[in-house]
Amino acid sequence: MSETSTASPPARQRLTEHGQATPRPAAAIALEGLHKRFGPESVALDGVDLTIREGEFFTLLGPSGCGKTTLLRILAGLESPDAGRLTLGERDITRVPPHRRSVNTVFQSYALFPHLSVRDNLAFGLRMQGVARAERESRVAEIARFIKLGELIERRVDQLSGGQRQRIALARALVCEPDVLLLDEPLSALDAGLRGQLQVELKRVQARLGMTFLFVTHDQQEAMVMSDRIAVLDGGSIQQVGAPREIYERPANAFVARFMGHANLFPILSRDGARLTTALGTLTAELDGTQPRAPRAGDLLLLRPETIDLLPPDQAGPNGLSGRVTDRLYRGSHAEYRLAVGDAELQAMVNNRGRELPGVGDRVCVSVAAEDLVTVSEEAGA
Repeated sequence: MSETSTASPPARQRLTEHGQATPRPAAAIALEGLHKRFGPESVALDGVDLTIREGEFFTLLGPSGCGKTTLLRILAGLESPDAGRLTLGERDITRVPPHRRSVNTVFQSYALFPHLSVRDNLAFGLRMQGVARAERESRVAEIARFIKLGELIERRVDQLSGGQRQRIALARALVCEPDVLLLDEPLSALDAGLRGQLQVELKRVQARLGMTFLFVTHDQQEAMVMSDRIAVLDGGSIQQVGAPREIYERPANAFVARFMGHANLFPILSRDGARLTTALGTLTAELDGTQPRAPRAGDLLLLRPETIDLLPPDQAGPNGLSGRVTDRLYRGSHAEYRLAVGDAELQAMVNNRGRELPGVGDRVCVSVAAEDLVTVSEEAGA
């Protein structure tokens, strides 16, 4: 089911001298018809229209070369669009230089000064803005308390771990109090455990400040964990914008379905009302307006592996189909199955706890609820 929010965005916050957050105005971003080419054959952005709400944690998600980093660089002022318009709040910033945009960027490479202390790194941007020394010291102390830097404040950056450096890079960007924080795959160089920890920390910081965060990643799980909304890009175009659950459970097309996770996709050979015939057999879908569009022959039927249940062969279930286990992989919390069903192969993921699971060669009843069947087009906008 589509997930949308009617709640007002959080009020933008500013740190006080005690490290507490107090309201301040936030800024929305609007992109209108952005085009960008690098040479005659390389289309980086192909008419991108997008609105990012005030105080939102918004993620640009897609494979390498899809245009997400180019879009981020245009927002930062590091690239100029060939055509289109960019506004921040009520201000047109399409041709405004980077230092006048009230936008800061956290890079994957941290971009810190290794020979300086953490304190001096945090103060650098304020010094470039001409902030007086007393206020610089006060704001550095505030952000250090807010990000919980503790004893790190006097260390040199080259003495810190990767995770510590990333927290310093975040603090340095926030201390200048930009309207928008851009984050260019800032966690991709970290190991899995530390990455998960910083995902939680980063989301908490954004929620407390109410600042607009624009996050770029190619990691689907990271995007779903952290984002209020996601824009999925491919080939310089936006394929879908929505809340994480909407993007995953009701993808707009086959590209989004495949990119967001394991996907069983089968062409719909014919349709009779809610009954859809595929290579698996005939299945009944729930056509109550929650589908991206009314299905038709030539569309694809999507079954996420975790929505499939495996029952004993003599037990009936919703949309029950006869199948045979061809492979089983133990994954700890769940088992991953390959199944021969009709003329097709199907992938299923089944929880391991509290049940006896079938083995290779066993016959099973493959069952999936009508509301878990989703129809998608092969192409965007079809």
